[in-house]
Order: sequence, then C-alpha cells, then structure tokens
Amino acid sequence: MNKKGIVLLGATGSIGENSLRVIRANSDRLKLVGIASGSRAEPLAAIAREFGVRHVALFDEKSCTDAQNCGLFGTEVNLSSGIDGLNRLATLPEADVAVVAVVGTMGLHPTLAAIEAGKEIALASKEVLVLAGKFVMAAARAKGVRVLPVDSEHNAVFQCLNGAPEHEVARIILTASGGPFLNLSWEKMAAITPEQALQHPNWSMGAKITVDSSTMANKGLELIEARWLFGMEPGQIKVVVHPQSIVHSMVEYVDGSILAQLSPPSMTFAIQHVLLFPERKPGVEPTLTFEDTMNLEFRPPDLTRFPCLRLARESMEAAGVAPAVFNAANEVAVEAFLGKRISYPGISDLIDQTLQNIENLEPANLEEVLDIDRSARRVTNDLIKKHEF
Repeated sequence: MNKKGIVLLGATGSIGENSLRVIRANSDRLKLVGIASGSRAEPLAAIAREFGVRHVALFDEKSCTDAQNCGLFGTEVNLSSGIDGLNRLATLPEADVAVVAVVGTMGLHPTLAAIEAGKEIALASKEVLVLAGKFVMAAARAKGVRVLPVDSEHNAVFQCLNGAPEHEVARIILTASGGPFLNLSWEKMAAITPEQALQHPNWSMGAKITVDSSTMANKGLELIEARWLFGMEPGQIKVVVHPQSIVHSMVEYVDGSILAQLSPPSMTFAIQHVLLFPERKPGVEPTLTFEDTMNLEFRPPDLTRFPCLRLARESMEAAGVAPAVFNAANEVAVEAFLGKRISYPGISDLIDQTLQNIENLEPANLEEVLDIDRSARRVTNDLIKKHEF
C-alpha cells in the first residue's frame, strides 16, 4: 500500500511530538513530507534530519533568516517562512493529510489552503473552527474534504458516532478533567500564579492550552468546535467533569443508549486514529487493562468557579462573531496572565468585558471575521492598559 504523506504544522509542540511518535511507529504506512514550527529552528532541524524531510517552514521570519544564515538546515531543505510558508507546506503535491497543530488562529489560512488543494485535514487547532467554522466547514463540504478531529474529546465523539445518521443522535457529551483547580474556591483563585496554572494533573500540553484547561476556557472552545464538526445545535452539546480523563467523550442516542470512548490520557491514541483512519493498528503505548480497581467520577461543571465555560457557551448560543471575540479575548488575556500583567480571575473578566464592548453580527465573509478578531484583540489590550484585572 502507498504511504500517506503527512504535513505537520506545529511539529515542535506537544501535538507535534506525539504525532512524530505515531509516525515513527507506523513508518510502513505514514511518511512525513513537511514540517513547520513558530520559531524553534533547532528542534525542527533535528526532525528534518531524522525523517528526511525536505520541506520546512518557520513562521517567524527572523528565526528563518537566522537558520538560513547559519546553515542549520543545510542545502537540501526547502526552507520558507511566514503564512506563505505554512500555506506552501499545506498544499504540497506529495501531501495527503495536513495536521494543523499550530497555536491560536495561525492555522486558519493553511487549513483553508489545504482544503482548496483537496488535502484531508487532521485538526488539532480548535481556534480554526471557533474563529471561522462556518467558512471552513463550507469549504470542506464544497471540496469533499474530510476534517478529522485530533482533540481527544472530539476524536472520541467521532469514534462513537461511527457514521450514525443525525436523526439517531440526541446529544454529545464532552468530558473535562477540571484541571488543577477543580476543588478550589473562587475566592482563592485570585492568588493563583502562572506557575500553578501550568501544573495540569493529567495532561502534558503547551502553556496556553494548559492555562485554558485550568480555566475551562479550553472546554468552552471545544463546545464551539463540536458544533461545527458534528453539525449540532448548542442544546445538543453538554460538558461533564471527569477528573480521571479516561472517558474522553460520549454520544447519547435517541433510544437512551450512551456510547463512550476510553483510553489513557495520551494524545497518541487520537492522533493515530486520525492519521491511519479508517485503518486500525496496535498503538504506540499501553492501553487500559482493567486488572486494577478503577474509579470513574462524573459531575456537572461549576459555572461560578469556571466563568470562562459559561461565557463560551453564551458565545456559542449567540453565534455570529461572538465565538471569535471570545477566542481573541481569551488569547490576549492568557498571554497577559502568563506575563503576570493580570490576575487569574482577570482572564474571565477581560473576556466578559470584551464581549460586552463588541457588537455581535453575522459575518458575510471570512474577512469580516478576521476584522472582528483584530478589533477584539485591540479592545482586550486596551482594557488591560486602562484597568486592573
């Protein structure tokens, strides 16, 4: 059988690292043909050497220039930079699948470029659909391109749905670990430091997504993403807290049956499912054995303790550009928190005030969404400068 050509946008992040593990273990079926990173040139060069990759992009132009000047990638590698570099990789003729795992909204244009080129999308950057789900999914339908979810929760839903017709599905249930502050009172959250927020009990992830998990903004983004991925109405998507991160999500059918997908808290299971889909092969690490006692706990989320989740659901229900505003405000607020310019509760306060300051509307095209994204970031940054959070 021919090998699938894989382009990995975000090769040096946690999703990228786990994708490389899957590709190594399935070298008879998968071939890495393109890799990209934001600015981490040396790790990217090591990946290029190991896998013999000739198409490489660094989003940061200075990092790209520095790497070229010092000959880090040698003469055999075609090195490019910026959004044009990402788009070039996403549309490589030898690529079959584009893994979009770059941070934030950087992945939007490469995703659309890959869809236009007829590439299958393995989507890990949930912000792509939060920002522009209406346009991305319409483009995928028009081109007959599959958008397969890499997030463990959405991948679990995809597996549990297994192609079931829409009229048989009552709702989907996304699980959330609750992060490191699940049982902390709201009053004590004012003293949370970035160092504490970056200590997730179950998952090893990048800084931004780890903070998002602690505030449950991440689960809010997943709510919005699920709506577009699976064509659900807001009332058909529920979040339940499951601290063990063993049940990754569930699907409830109209007859009352609920199907769940279980695996250890490792992204390799979801990544392998997507990259090899529809084929299944042995995983790269051990799964559950049920030889030891296992307790699985479920509880409803506390929206008082986690206002980001409430704000995300309200944004999803409001539709229009509200989800894009939520996402932009959250990105700016998390960056400010990690830089110790705002408090931990200031993240949700900034999102709330930004949503109140921008009029919601139904975007007619992608450019309107991008304009709103830029406006929301300006508003949030201005709020940071004018007030104490």
